[in-house]
Amino acid sequence: MRNFLRLDFSHLRGDFFGGLTAGIVALPLALAFGVSSGLGPSAGLYGAIFVSFFAALFGGTNTQISGPTAPMTAVSMVIVAGILASFEGDLSRALPAILTVFLLAGIFQILLGVLGLGKYIKYIPSPVVSGFMTAIGLIILITQILPAVGYYPKEDAGLVNQFKAISEEKILEKILKDEADEGILVLEDFKETINRAEHISGEEILIESQVLAGKEASGVIGAIKVLPRALQNINWLELLLCLATIIIIYGFKRVTTKIPSTLVALLAVSGFAYGMGWDYRPIDAIPSGLPIPNLGIFTDFSIESVSPYFFTALTLALLGAIDSLLTSVVADNLTKTKHNPNQELIGQGIGNGVAAFFGGIPGAGATIRTVVNINSGGKTRLSGMMAGLLLFFILLVLGPTASQIPAAVLAGILITVGIGVMDYKGLRAIPYMPRSEVAVMLIVLVLSSIWNLVYAVGIGLVIASIMFMKKIGDLTEEQSKIMPLEQDEAWPDEKSFPKQLKEEVFIKHINGPLFFGSTSGFQQLIAQIPLTASVVIIRMKNVLYMDQSGLYAMEDALIDLANSGKKVLLTGIPKQPRYMLERVNLIPNLISPDMVFDNFEDALGWVITHVRDEYPAPV
Repeated sequence: MRNFLRLDFSHLRGDFFGGLTAGIVALPLALAFGVSSGLGPSAGLYGAIFVSFFAALFGGTNTQISGPTAPMTAVSMVIVAGILASFEGDLSRALPAILTVFLLAGIFQILLGVLGLGKYIKYIPSPVVSGFMTAIGLIILITQILPAVGYYPKEDAGLVNQFKAISEEKILEKILKDEADEGILVLEDFKETINRAEHISGEEILIESQVLAGKEASGVIGAIKVLPRALQNINWLELLLCLATIIIIYGFKRVTTKIPSTLVALLAVSGFAYGMGWDYRPIDAIPSGLPIPNLGIFTDFSIESVSPYFFTALTLALLGAIDSLLTSVVADNLTKTKHNPNQELIGQGIGNGVAAFFGGIPGAGATIRTVVNINSGGKTRLSGMMAGLLLFFILLVLGPTASQIPAAVLAGILITVGIGVMDYKGLRAIPYMPRSEVAVMLIVLVLSSIWNLVYAVGIGLVIASIMFMKKIGDLTEEQSKIMPLEQDEAWPDEKSFPKQLKEEVFIKHINGPLFFGSTSGFQQLIAQIPLTASVVIIRMKNVLYMDQSGLYAMEDALIDLANSGKKVLLTGIPKQPRYMLERVNLIPNLISPDMVFDNFEDALGWVITHVRDEYPAPV
């Protein structure tokens, strides 16, 4: 059939059933990720709808199904919690800033694709990814313990009352700040302050205390702090629903994998609990009708509230890029096709940007949903669009029904997600991995779990990069040791070098890049050259890259050699190092073009013609 807007309708039947199946798999996860993010199930559903549809329409992987994923949701949860805290727990005021950060992440992804940086994502070190993924699993597991046992810190009167005095102080601080902004706060007269303080209601104090209690219990450390209180106040019905969900998810897979066990658990446990009329805690209501754009992104935009999260938005964009492109590789292997990484990033960015505009959480390519789509017949980008349209239909028709899903059921789903997302392959390999890589993985794992996901990844990347550069530098120096010609292991084309000239000519091999991590040994070149040598041949055919530090080290060495009266010959210089040497005029100012040879044979011819045997060769 004909193509329309790059769409291929020749596999419409397979794309329909692939998208339908993938959308069904995505539904419970979208709701659960929305709850986990802190923005509610509707945010997860909106994210799944818009990211799936637009990432498929504009992306570069035909069969990819996109939507909220565990890593993206974990970072989103950090963003939501941080911005919410700066707005004193008021979600309605904080939401524009939160969605602006999500929109920035989408814009960053588009820029990554436009600039052609998609191919560089593969250079993220595996230990960093491994530690991050395992941390994501731990974060989800630990933070879902509280809703799994039916414990909600804001509803624990004993915990909330502990923050009553602090909440009164914070309210008073706000009054003083407002008066200072209004210019009526003076030391001589606190009548206005007293008057305003007398009008503080008990409800205001309670709300502030609940906000503080929620902050106390947020994140991994917070959940661990209040865990003893949670275990003393277990809601056995909620725990039962959670355990039933987990058992069905794992148990049903043993019966068949053709029907998503997550969906079976969601429908079975929710339907049974609702049918029995149990007094369980439902999820937040899902709005019915069409999603409404959140214009507050633009009308309430404040650079002060968003600027601290620019780096976080960039990290979210990079994480989504890694997540999506890894899934693209899986799709390529299954379909024997080739994805376009930069186009995929543009599609993901557009999807995340549109989702943010409508109040959805960001997403990425989802491996399991993509595999389900392919196995169910999906072959073109229409399948991803179909998945988004199915979820949109569910939103319009079944929104009120979905609002009756027990919160404990979604907690059970998230617990299985947390267990599944951890990198067990990386954990099992710890005894066999180099200690430096184990250190990087554990640093990222610990810091991500108990401190900050974004900073942990940044620190892990820096440490891994430094270790890598040190290792390459050490290997380069080790392979480029300075030693007399007769002791050095000659290269094959040096076998014919005249024996009588070995005292007069010193050959230096450089094996590997000459960069800031490998220059220390090269800088000692002049001190280690025998006094008998009047000519130094520096063989550079293996120096495929030279940075500024390497260039300066080369310059210093050439100056020292020239000052000591030694002639220097350069052979086999690759394109990039030669460009660097010519750009700063080391060629021809320090080394005449006549002393630069394309190969060793030409340099040998010069040596035979111009170098005299002045010292007897050692016997």
